[in-house]
Amino acid sequence: MASRRDQITMTDAELHDFVRREKTLIIVTEGPRGYPHPMPMFFYTDDEGRFLVSTYGRSQKVKNIERNPKSALLIETGDEYQELQSVMMEAEGEIIDDADFVLETMMNIQRQRNPGKDSFSDKEIAGLKQAGSKRVILRFTPVKTLSWDHRKLGGTY
Repeated sequence: MASRRDQITMTDAELHDFVRREKTLIIVTEGPRGYPHPMPMFFYTDDEGRFLVSTYGRSQKVKNIERNPKSALLIETGDEYQELQSVMMEAEGEIIDDADFVLETMMNIQRQRNPGKDSFSDKEIAGLKQAGSKRVILRFTPVKTLSWDHRKLGGTY
């Protein structure tokens, strides 16, 4: 008989669909005094399974990643225990400050959050460029992933 952990682990396809459907990623870095520093962020996932977020270049998250790139990532949903779905990853973070990459990633974040969004007006691009001038991209490469979907238990524990 399969373990409870095996019963609730998401398949690769389920995990892919879950990540694409959800909007917020909790990024946990090591803060300046050694305590966890969790922050909710909108995100984009690239074709290689990495998670990308846009943030101000002078933010605490950036300072934390500069000091220690080891991070934890969490996406979760569900109002009741039997509805809980989550994915938790240990990941290596990196900072990318290329202006073109920042712009493209900001656009990709909006596309992932709004699946019908295919194009951007000149005004939208100008606004993104202006916002992006003070931003960097944090890109996280997962090294270990755990997932769970309590809905698979059918309400029994």
